Amino acid sequence: MNSFHLLIFSVVILFRCLNPTRAANCNPDDEAGLLAFKSGITKDPSGILSSWKNDTSCCSWDGVNCRNNDRVVTLTVNIESVDAGIFLAGTISPSLAKLQHLEGLVFINLKNITGPFPRFLFRLPRLEYVYLENSRLSGPLPVNIGSLSHLDMLTVKGNQFTGPIPKSISNLTRLNYLNLGGNLLTGTIPLGIGNLKLMSNLNLDDNRLSGTIPNIFKPLTKLRVLTLSRNGFSGTLPPSIASLAPVLAFLELSQNNLSGSIPSYLSRFKSLDTLDLSKNRFSGAVPKSLSKLTKIANINLSHNLLTDPFPVMNVKDDILTLDLSYNKFQMKKIPDWITSTSLLYSLKLANCGIKMRLDDWKPTRTDHYVSIDLSENDIRGSPATLFKEEHQLREFRASGNKLRFDMEKLSISKSLETLDLSRNLVFGKVPVTVDGLKRLNLSQNHLCGKLPVTKFPASAFAGNKDCLCGYPLAPCKG
Repeated sequence: MNSFHLLIFSVVILFRCLNPTRAANCNPDDEAGLLAFKSGITKDPSGILSSWKNDTSCCSWDGVNCRNNDRVVTLTVNIESVDAGIFLAGTISPSLAKLQHLEGLVFINLKNITGPFPRFLFRLPRLEYVYLENSRLSGPLPVNIGSLSHLDMLTVKGNQFTGPIPKSISNLTRLNYLNLGGNLLTGTIPLGIGNLKLMSNLNLDDNRLSGTIPNIFKPLTKLRVLTLSRNGFSGTLPPSIASLAPVLAFLELSQNNLSGSIPSYLSRFKSLDTLDLSKNRFSGAVPKSLSKLTKIANINLSHNLLTDPFPVMNVKDDILTLDLSYNKFQMKKIPDWITSTSLLYSLKLANCGIKMRLDDWKPTRTDHYVSIDLSENDIRGSPATLFKEEHQLREFRASGNKLRFDMEKLSISKSLETLDLSRNLVFGKVPVTVDGLKRLNLSQNHLCGKLPVTKFPASAFAGNKDCLCGYPLAPCKG
């Protein structure tokens, strides 16, 4: 759940639960419906439903909230752990239709719950928000999903729903949050989504959707988040996206087959925090006018066909993450505006035509980088000075360069988790400090001597002219 999603969820739950009461009794229909739901659960290893007992008021059960008339208005079952062993298993009982005053249903991370889209939702006249996230629900979304016309939030993220997005979704005109991401949906984006004028968050990522992105965004004047990543969309960006300029904060279109140039109208998106167009086929120069995006914090344009020059960014609040890797840039050096940023913690400039000595790169502020990727360039020298100053660094990748230094003298901090120096000119012995890493690749260098005891496979040390020895390589002679 991203921060914007969490904020909306928290506000709604707070609003819905104002003045809840822990009554001595609860409505018999509500109690029967809840107990039927519990009976459909075949495994509850964490005991999340253990308080649901006949001899107590259902209004006092965990996850159940009532109002003054003793009717259940919200039901929340949320497994926060990542431990798969504690997830509920079973099906969702249709008897939950007995909860006729239900306004909100929140089922999150019930990862062993199976079955189709719960049809009983259509029999709940007061339902306003539905969270069915990260379960194993499957089958098509109902063609009449538009009948849930009172909904202002709907998320079925992280299930196994198949088939097209129903056209009737255009009838959910009160909707301000729609998340269908992380499913197996196919087909195109229905044109009727343009009718959802109150929408603030539209997430269709990680599906199997295709076709062009329709030109439907002009009426969506409240849209702050648009996420269509990891699908099969093709063609150019529709011109109506320009109408989102006043409020859009997140534009995420990565891992599609989009093409054409990056439109200059993006420079008018003054509220834009995140721009992710990575892993598409965008080409041409990045518009110089993008330098006007003074509030942008995250830029990912990697894995496209973009060419020089990249604009000098003028970020007032400072950029946090930047990935320009694997385009057709010939930067020659790390740009000065990057070197002078004070909050940038993730920098990825792999295959950007950089030709310089790493020793000559002196970031204005040190000890703030967490991730650096400078792979596939023409960088010489040593990362020794960088490593001494960047104590927070967790990932450093510089494979496929011309780095030349004594590996044994490289200071590896305890924070470093990933180190990739493969295909360079690194010499000397492998220090024992590499054993503290989680991932290591020192292959295709000029290293020599006996390896320290580590957990890494032979591939991490291969191609060092047979000068390295000891497990997991061949035993040392003598």
